[in-house]
Amino acid sequence: MQLTIIAVGHKMPSWIESGFAEYVKRMPGECRIVLKEIKPVERSGSKTAQTVMALERSKIEIAIAKQARIIVLDEHGKDLTTIQLSQLLTEWQRESGDTCFVIGGADGLDAEFKARANLKIRVSSLTLPHGMVRVLLAEQLYRAWSITQNHPYHRS
Repeated sequence: MQLTIIAVGHKMPSWIESGFAEYVKRMPGECRIVLKEIKPVERSGSKTAQTVMALERSKIEIAIAKQARIIVLDEHGKDLTTIQLSQLLTEWQRESGDTCFVIGGADGLDAEFKARANLKIRVSSLTLPHGMVRVLLAEQLYRAWSITQNHPYHRS
């Protein structure tokens, strides 16, 4: 199974890149994490937030594999525990198929796109930099995988 993180944003600081890379390399081949960066649409005087989100949505949709389950990261999404995420990971592995986690840009994600997602989750009640969300998500996916394998990384 492939876990794809589609993130609007690019040119992350080196500490974000190295933190993200650390968890990606820990994942096994049968449950790998792949990052697809989407260049943000520049917000000029003529483009509203809705216009920007719609344009970014088009880019995101191109990056999503056909038949992939879509998980949107959203501040109003479901608040999952790591154990619940590990249970979902087990379910997704059983069902097979790829899973895409989508992190929006500075203005967020298009409402129509969010409505079509299979699941909306939130990483935190705090407002976080989008690059940090990548690292946190990768770490939580690794932790969830480690729970499914009874690996000692996660301690209850």
